[in-house]
Amino acid sequence: MASKTPVGFIGLGNMGNPMAKNLVKHGYPVIAYDVFPEACKEFQDLGAQVTDSPADVAERADRIITMLPSSPNAIEVYTGANGILKKVKKGSLLIDSSTIDPAVSKELAKAVEKMGAVFMDAPVSGGVGAARAGNLTFMVGGVEQEFDAAKELLTCMGSNVVYCGEVGTGQAAKICNNMLLAISMIGTAEAMNLGIRLGLDPKLLAKILNMSSGRCWSSDTYNPVPGVMEGVPSANNYQGGFGATLMAKDLGLAQISATNTKTPVPLGSQAHQIYRMMCAKGYALKDFSAVFQFLREEETL
Repeated sequence: MASKTPVGFIGLGNMGNPMAKNLVKHGYPVIAYDVFPEACKEFQDLGAQVTDSPADVAERADRIITMLPSSPNAIEVYTGANGILKKVKKGSLLIDSSTIDPAVSKELAKAVEKMGAVFMDAPVSGGVGAARAGNLTFMVGGVEQEFDAAKELLTCMGSNVVYCGEVGTGQAAKICNNMLLAISMIGTAEAMNLGIRLGLDPKLLAKILNMSSGRCWSSDTYNPVPGVMEGVPSANNYQGGFGATLMAKDLGLAQISATNTKTPVPLGSQAHQIYRMMCAKGYALKDFSAVFQFLREEETL
């Protein structure tokens, strides 16, 4: 274990924190950076090296994983005044697990390539629970010859690591998945709300849906109605999980991609509007399944 070479990790938020911990568990010395120094303290206690900038991480590690909130954050971390590219070593492998615009991933890949390094996009599905358990799904885009090198690290944090194609295809897979997830969650919330108002017991209705053709992940694994399932955000006042603001962001990325490719996504567009309204009405930090609560309160929709 001690012979494993260090891995840089930039972005120790809700997802990055447990992901980096799983690298430590697998014996990788981690060189960490986060824009909020307090996020790094826990990793110092675990024996990780903490640096002052993304450039410092690049100076000390030739394999780096980034997990950032949005496209502007990723651009800053890679190409900013103290960004990775200021001190990146030739031959370094840079894996971005943020969910960002596929076009931005492609631009970053070009900038990284000019420095003689390799960039891969590897966004994740599974949320905070899967990040803690180490069973995320990674959707990877980049040069196929580098996939095995990326997979070695990603399997420490995920149970599914899927090669999708050239840079940007990992992001494409992620935003398509999340658009469908948002649509199915809204549909589940609507169906459950209607059934409850028609006098059905919510647990019974969920049971019927889950043995019928309406069954989906939102109904059988992540039901949005409080009291129907244990261990999901709806059982905990919609705390934890995947925030509504992040879902709104991902739906916005889907809209940009749909516009760029002239793809009709009427339900994706409606879902985007619903999640944006949710965020404006005080649900931004609640789990995205709180759309059930939002729809019950918004009689005017």
